[in-house]
Amino acid sequence: MSIGTEVDVQAGTVTSPPTPATGRHTARWVAVIALAVCAGLVAVLATRPSAQTVAARSPLVDTHAVAPPIAGATLDGASYRLPRAPGHYVVLNFFASWCIPCQEEGPELVAFQFQHQSTGDASVLSVVFEDTVGDARAYQQKLGVTWPTMADNDGALALAYGVRSDPTSFLISPDGRVVASVTGGATAKGLDQLVARAEASGYGT
Repeated sequence: MSIGTEVDVQAGTVTSPPTPATGRHTARWVAVIALAVCAGLVAVLATRPSAQTVAARSPLVDTHAVAPPIAGATLDGASYRLPRAPGHYVVLNFFASWCIPCQEEGPELVAFQFQHQSTGDASVLSVVFEDTVGDARAYQQKLGVTWPTMADNDGALALAYGVRSDPTSFLISPDGRVVASVTGGATAKGLDQLVARAEASGYGT
């Protein structure tokens, strides 16, 4: 028997070792599978909720502009108007019930509102963007939202703030200026950091 062969005793057959070409072919498939696995991991990590709140560029923030007026009907049909100088920080959040990042962000906004409810130094105000009033109301009821939510049926508020996608949030200072913008979702901790940064820049109460 030669050294370069293997014997299958049960089957009574002789199996030759793989040729170099076959080995290269196998290695190529292993590399392809490894790349596919890596790509899958990257996709999973990219779709996971961010552990940080990443500030985004906005003309309103870059110029420290006064926040465009916020007034109109809420989801409950009541009239609401945010004061020109609210006297505390306001997280203005544009959302939709079907938006996955919005659903991941929702509990964080509830936590942020709860944490600041007793001190009164910050609150949340939502605006429906690219969604129906009925679906938005049902979503917020399940979430336990207690803050006002604007219907914005004509899209005027979204246009005034330059909103292009859900979710998008703006941090409005106590004196009524837009001091930060966030796209892609926010966390309670991240919003607290934005508030702290704004206070350090002199926008505190």
